[in-house]
Amino acid sequence: MSAPPLRPALFLDRDGVLNEDRGYVSRWEDFRWIEGAREAVAAFNRAGWLVIVVTNQSGVGRGYYTEDAMHELHRRMSQELAAAGGHIDAFYHAPQHPEAQAEAYRHPDPPLRKPNPGMLLQAMQDWPIDREASLMIGDKPSDLEAAERAGVRAALFEGGDLMAFLAKEDLLPNPGVIPE
Repeated sequence: MSAPPLRPALFLDRDGVLNEDRGYVSRWEDFRWIEGAREAVAAFNRAGWLVIVVTNQSGVGRGYYTEDAMHELHRRMSQELAAAGGHIDAFYHAPQHPEAQAEAYRHPDPPLRKPNPGMLLQAMQDWPIDREASLMIGDKPSDLEAAERAGVRAALFEGGDLMAFLAKEDLLPNPGVIPE
């Protein structure tokens, strides 16, 4: 059996890129989409890209909320994205932190936690990703560093309308062009 063809991936940080960063967002009531985020995800889906969220979630390790609460928030995000014609192929999270409350989450330099590239590298093991054609959008230098260390080009999103940012930076995929 042959391997599936490689596809480009859009890696997205969550807080500050997909949703407003209101500090440890873990409840749907506190979640607010970034303008243009749902449309951007759907545009990359239509172009045949994988869309993968890579998010540090130290709030889990710090004991502010549980992994179950985070998964429930991601489930709700997925529901709303489906209604807008988009989907996230996978969510990767890093609950570890050097100062985590629970020892299970405490690590001096967590390999999954950005700026380390662990989440991106794991996704590239799990999915047929074309590293050179992929793109990471983050709102912090640590997001860009993780992408660089994983060999993925990256762009810094400083807020506003995500779809407009991608268009202005000429980062939107060609519509209707499905990668071979």
